[in-house]
Amino acid sequence: MLNFSNVNFKYKNESKLIIENLSFNANKGDFISIVGPSGCGKSTIFRLISKLETPLSGYIFIKGNNINTLNGYIGYMPQKDSLLPWKTILQNAALPLEINKKDPKKAEEYLKLFGLDNYKNKYPRDLSGGMRQRVSFIRTLLTGSEVLILDEPFSALDAITKISMQEWLLTQWSNFNKTILFITHDVEEALFLSNKIFVISEKPITKLKEICVPLPYPRNRHMLSKPEILKIKEDLINELKQRIEL
Repeated sequence: MLNFSNVNFKYKNESKLIIENLSFNANKGDFISIVGPSGCGKSTIFRLISKLETPLSGYIFIKGNNINTLNGYIGYMPQKDSLLPWKTILQNAALPLEINKKDPKKAEEYLKLFGLDNYKNKYPRDLSGGMRQRVSFIRTLLTGSEVLILDEPFSALDAITKISMQEWLLTQWSNFNKTILFITHDVEEALFLSNKIFVISEKPITKLKEICVPLPYPRNRHMLSKPEILKIKEDLINELKQRIEL
């Protein structure tokens, strides 16, 4: 579904590469969390996927097609909901449809499907943080993209809302069969959500260490107490701590 092939990148004001000859694959239907210390380049990978930045060399493919030849191939959900305060919830959700000149009625259908129909004429200020993130996710889905990239979407939420949103997101991922790449600093969140975890443990990024999470879906919180999951969690935390200390 998504393929990086020998990608190199650095920002214009920097002398050193952030990404060097990086290659990796994400398969259709994967839920992949990317973890690593702050400043390691996680968000840079997302910026390259979304064409906000351009590789110095190498290629990025979606379903075998170079992303430079594609439009509307990914849906991006940022850390903050980025809802427009002067637009209603319905208008915010319908933005991708409006941009692509498609029937906005689908936004109303999705709000009803996600239990937000009663809020469609309200404004972002009237909704809780968790509800705004639901609207942001609906907007991302309405791009129609098969690949969704979610950049720490729950990091600003309180602990209970965050748990609720994680469980909600897994349900939506199962229902819509999307490929998701998810940035997080929360190792437990990565273990609960993902079938694979990509670990960034070096800079420049030359490879992503891949960890398969040995848990079936659907999942519950009790699964995180299994000895093999606790061992993976401990190893991941220790590895990330070493990176920070360096």
